[in-house]
Amino acid sequence: MAESWHGNYDTGSQSDDSYKFERLHIEPIYDAFFCPLTKQVMRDPVTLENGQTFEREAIEKWFRECKESGRKLVCPLTLKELKTADLKPSIALRNTIEEWNARNEAAQLDMARKSLNPSSSESEVLLALKYVQQICQKSRSNKHVARNAGLIPMMVDMLKNGSRKVRCKSLETLKTVVEEDSDNKEILADGDTVRTIVKFLSHEQSKEREEAVSLLYELSKSEALCEKIGSINGAILMLVGMTTSKSDNILTVENAEKTLENLEKCENNVRQMAENGRLQPLLTQIREGPPETKLSMSNFLGELVLDNDIKVLVAKSVGSSLINILRSGNMQSREAALKALNQISSCEASAKVLIEAGILPSLVKDLFTVGTNQLPMRLKEVAATILANVVNSDYDFDSILVGPDHQTLVSEDIVHNLLHLISNTGPAIESKLLQVLVGLTTSPSTVISVVAAIKSSGAIISLVQFIEAPQKELRVASIKLLQNLSPHVGQELADALRGTVGQLGSLIKVISENISITDEQAAAIGLLAELPERDLGLARQMLDDGAFKLVYSRVVKIRQGGSKGGRFVTPFLEGLVRVLARVTLVLADEQDAIALCRELNLAALFIELLQTNGLDNVQMSSATALENLSQESKNLTRLPELPTPGFCASIFPCFSQQPAINGLCRLHRGTCSLKESFCLLEGQAVDKLVALLDHTNEKVVEAALAALSTLLDDGVDIEQGVMLLCEAEGVKPILDVLLEKRTENLRRRAVWVVERLLRSDEIAYEVSGDPNVSTALVDAFQHADYRTRQIAERALKHVDRLPNFSGVFPNVG
Repeated sequence: MAESWHGNYDTGSQSDDSYKFERLHIEPIYDAFFCPLTKQVMRDPVTLENGQTFEREAIEKWFRECKESGRKLVCPLTLKELKTADLKPSIALRNTIEEWNARNEAAQLDMARKSLNPSSSESEVLLALKYVQQICQKSRSNKHVARNAGLIPMMVDMLKNGSRKVRCKSLETLKTVVEEDSDNKEILADGDTVRTIVKFLSHEQSKEREEAVSLLYELSKSEALCEKIGSINGAILMLVGMTTSKSDNILTVENAEKTLENLEKCENNVRQMAENGRLQPLLTQIREGPPETKLSMSNFLGELVLDNDIKVLVAKSVGSSLINILRSGNMQSREAALKALNQISSCEASAKVLIEAGILPSLVKDLFTVGTNQLPMRLKEVAATILANVVNSDYDFDSILVGPDHQTLVSEDIVHNLLHLISNTGPAIESKLLQVLVGLTTSPSTVISVVAAIKSSGAIISLVQFIEAPQKELRVASIKLLQNLSPHVGQELADALRGTVGQLGSLIKVISENISITDEQAAAIGLLAELPERDLGLARQMLDDGAFKLVYSRVVKIRQGGSKGGRFVTPFLEGLVRVLARVTLVLADEQDAIALCRELNLAALFIELLQTNGLDNVQMSSATALENLSQESKNLTRLPELPTPGFCASIFPCFSQQPAINGLCRLHRGTCSLKESFCLLEGQAVDKLVALLDHTNEKVVEAALAALSTLLDDGVDIEQGVMLLCEAEGVKPILDVLLEKRTENLRRRAVWVVERLLRSDEIAYEVSGDPNVSTALVDAFQHADYRTRQIAERALKHVDRLPNFSGVFPNVG
């Protein structure tokens, strides 16, 4: 037998019974059915003039080869020359063969049907499946025969067979059976069959996975089945995962991709794909779909949780489409667009994309429009949220027109409108609009314009009142805004906070909350730190309210590691130290401030804080506080009581020499302590301040040098101060500050200190040999301000670079 249904399987591996069973069901075949050339059963037999019969395709090929090689046209069987190449169809033989095929296939299908049961051996099942596949590949009508024979449910049952080979072959055969046959697909999809097929997708790197994807792709060509496939839990998730798989072969990945493309016909599937990271179909529907689909998909986009990098891609893809809907759509569509834009605007990079796509004019219009087309307040809140998201990106908003009269977001009338809305809407939208102003006042390029508009509106007092708002989000936004405004309207804020309403107490209450440090606390202390330093009224109220004691306790707790707050710890600590240093600015005017500094031993704390490496603002504020405390030391030092000179001493001056008193401060010539008189020498702070002179931040250097200057100030023993700096090896770092010329303030301070040092003959002698120092002093003498030039002149006289006509070195100034 030339053709049998067992195909390419090795019959030698089958049992004798199986082989006999197979032969029993196949009708005898006649030699006349075979083509002499192909040795295969003919499908389209034709007869030559000599009566020989061949397969049409085979004999036509023989004739072409004869012609191409220049040979005579001969019969391939008899090799006798032919007069003509005419071919006569053998209709009777063809019909006979077709009838034989039909009977034979029917018998073999019946045998296959009997073999497709759990009791059959693996080889019998595989042979049956192989035959069904082959016969269905021959003609579409055979697929109908297979369906009518009830083979599809039987093959589906084989998907649960214990043999992997059987399961794989079943999937492969089912794909052949349903190809281009909607009826067969409908039967296959009945019941839980699709769910069973989907389960095979979870088999990593297996042949079953490949065949299952191929079968699902074929099923997905039917729009009716797309929804069913998508409804299977995990189907779309696994298919999306396969499209990016690096372990599956290329064909499997391609089939997964094409299956998903077919499943996009169903909106529910598109939503599932978006949830599982395949956003492009959703975005395409928003851009190109009909209005009702755009509405549906925009609404869904607004509900998705997206990573920041995905938000950027979405903004680039559909940002313009959503903005267009916002401009011209009906209220329902505008709501959907607003929700989607709210979702994708919360990342700085995507916000910039939306700005460039033109979102600002639409948002401003929606916020300010009143009348028939105005947004309801709940949607104005969404618009305000989007605007807050957008404004908090780093962008030049002063250059983007948002109104018909060339207004920008920082134009006076726009800011006035924002302030008006803030005063006349509910807490939810008020907090978002305050966040808009926070964003605009964070940028150096726009803060001045916003401050001017706020001043002209007289809104400072109104904004301060929000500090007491019960809603945290509203309170935080207002405090952040006031913090940004404080460097520009500090006195106005101080005046408002000193009022009787109690906003200062509310700020202190925020700072006092003993919780993990929050952005609200960091902003509150930052606001207080920016208020005018020498406002006596504010300092007095903070003393009376116990604010400085509270701030001290928070600093100590942070130093002891008792506070948590992540990224807010550093700004909170910096603000605390700046506020605490404020009490040292009013020592001369407030005795209570001196008492507090003594009670809390603040000098010791500030000396300790000098060593907080990496926190420049803490070091700078601590050095400034020590400067203020040290300046007060000469007024707080307890001078020794000396005996009244006797009669002899009044007549004979040689008897007037005072007795030496042990234990006195070298610098202040009295009884000193760090806690009581804030003496830097007693607190061993000199070395720590000298160490800061090589700091990379010039403001820290300036603060440290200012504190060291108090050792050489009038009212102390300057000679001893010079000796203290020498002992701390501070002379060279001070000279280096002078030579570096980093800022004008530093040069001014350094020239003053160097002049005091050069009053020591020994130091003057050493310095006179350094041409760099002389050059720096000459430069200051020629180019600095008037006061510094005078001091530089005296310094140059100490090193003999200028003549000293008086011959006297004054020990004043």
